[in-house]
Order: sequence, then structure tokens, then C-alpha cells
Amino acid sequence: MSTLTAQTHLTPEEYLTWERKQPFKNEYHNGQIIAMSGANRWHNCITVDIAVQLSNQLMGKECEVYISQMRVRTSPEISYFYPDVIVVCGEPRFEDDTFDTLLNPIIVIEVLSPSTAAFDRGEKFEYYKQLASLQEYVLISQDSVRVEHYRREGTQWTHNKLQHLEDTLSFTSIECEAPLRAIYRRVRFL
Repeated sequence: MSTLTAQTHLTPEEYLTWERKQPFKNEYHNGQIIAMSGANRWHNCITVDIAVQLSNQLMGKECEVYISQMRVRTSPEISYFYPDVIVVCGEPRFEDDTFDTLLNPIIVIEVLSPSTAAFDRGEKFEYYKQLASLQEYVLISQDSVRVEHYRREGTQWTHNKLQHLEDTLSFTSIECEAPLRAIYRRVRFL
């Protein structure tokens, strides 16, 4: 979740220097700083459960799973985002020797909130598509059973929607699966 802060235009370098001194996370988009607000209970449960599913299946493989605190930089149009879950395989590449800004994620997962859903589906996805390493982009609703799975096939992106607890999310790039029942196991829908 995020909200736009006061209108201040920073270069990517100024943002990164400033951000590393902040007590709270802030994303960077088109020169603007976007303050990250806290996530609710269901958002956190979903984030942890999908990360645990992937981490357990990737044990012993050359992949790492990060949640919420690892920044991702897009390029050539530079933006910095904090995805809810990231998977990187092979040697992770970082922006510098601080090792807090990843350049080569293979999977990015965002848990949607009402305030960010449109941005995550649209403009943010367009920025993530700039990452040559990115193979899969997943959007998980916290208000209903709904998972949108985008997969890169050559230069195109295919889209699959899952809406039943009996469905299974298949990550072909890392040969892992996550049953929706496990992802949503602690969520109580109103």
C-alpha cells in the first residue's frame, strides 16, 4: 500500500541516498516519492504464506525469496518498488554494495489493496516489464479469491486468472506450485 507524499522531484540517486536514511519505506516513481503505508492482517498473512510456500519448494536450489523489504529497480525508466514477494534465481544482481536494491528478479508478487490495485495492474506492471529477467508477475487479491498470473512467453505476456480455492498457481519459471487454499488459508472473507 502506498500514498503520494508532498510533491518533491528527486533524481534516482538523490532518492536512494535519502531513502536509505528513512525509518519507513518509500517507493520512487517518475521522480516522485511515494510513502508506503502499513499492510493489514490479510495482506500480511497472504504475503507470508505465499513466500513460505515458495521458499520451502526452492530449498536446495539456486534461488532466493525476499519479502517486502527488498527494493527492485526498473530500467531504463528508473523506478524503485518494494514488491510483497520476490524470487531471484542464479546470482542476484544488486545496484551497489549495500545489497538492498535488486536488479534481476525472476518473479514479482504483489498483494493488492484497494488503494494500489489499479496502479499494480497497470503502470507498475509496465515498469516491471522492463526487467529482462522477469518471467512471472502475480497479483493476489486480499478481498476475494482472485489471483492474476502473468507469464512472459517470448516478447508477449499471457494472462491466467484463478478464482477458486481448489485452483493451483503454477510457477513455470521455477517449477513450483502454490495451492490457493494454502495462500488464503488464514484469510476470512467478509
